[in-house]
Amino acid sequence: MAIETVNPATGKLVKTFKPFTNEKVDSIINKTHGEFLKWTATSFAERKKLMLNGAKILKNEKEKYAKILTIEMGKPIAQAISEVEKCAWVCEYYAENAESILQKEVIKTDASESFVQFDPIGIVLAVMPWNFPYWQVFRFAAPALMAGNAGLLKHASNVPKSALAIEEVFQKAGFPKNIFRTLLINSNQVDNVIENPKVKATTLTGSEYAGSMVAAKSGKLLKKSVLELGGSDPFIILKDANLDEAIKTAVTARLLNNGQSCIAAKRFIVVKEIAEDFEKNL
Repeated sequence: MAIETVNPATGKLVKTFKPFTNEKVDSIINKTHGEFLKWTATSFAERKKLMLNGAKILKNEKEKYAKILTIEMGKPIAQAISEVEKCAWVCEYYAENAESILQKEVIKTDASESFVQFDPIGIVLAVMPWNFPYWQVFRFAAPALMAGNAGLLKHASNVPKSALAIEEVFQKAGFPKNIFRTLLINSNQVDNVIENPKVKATTLTGSEYAGSMVAAKSGKLLKKSVLELGGSDPFIILKDANLDEAIKTAVTARLLNNGQSCIAAKRFIVVKEIAEDFEKNL
């Protein structure tokens, strides 16, 4: 099944991508594992330099990368630019703070020495959603790479250009070519990636169904997994609320990112005394 970019505003096909074969995916995983073995030995100073390069690229070319978001998944251009800027911020944050966050934690015990140490685990597979195509990935990739790990991205099938753009940013920043790779694959190929012994962990942001599939496969193979799944967020307005402010926030909470947000207000609960005024002024 082809992977396509379709402009949601026009319904027109922008570009078609041929999914990678399982053989090509295995080859990429082998290269990424080899790169990880070298990357884990690099200093925090070297990783910091490259991550700050990435942040600089995102800032300097924010219009270019924002346009991809707007064309590919329909995000308003102002919000697309904000998303790119937020990704630059997260790169800067972990560039500056990863070393201190990952410092060895000494624990007082009756032993001669006790401590918690944070070591890289290897390749992490990220299965990511289309609503925030850059942010969901960078918030995983920045800390993972700064910690000495490698990353593989299986993005949502309708945002392949965004997925490739993220890979491009890391490569332009000077990161080793195979330390972060995008896999243009279909959902039915994900199990094969998780089963590869060189892939050590998984992370997913998406639906409960997708999460259960990734978690089940990861759990069966005793691989670590981190999931962020769906929610149902109520917007509650009490009698003493500032109604004008509440209405303004309610509209933003429902419509931000064209309503495609996991924390969007999905149910509005308004007390009877102000319900009529709320509806009239909404």
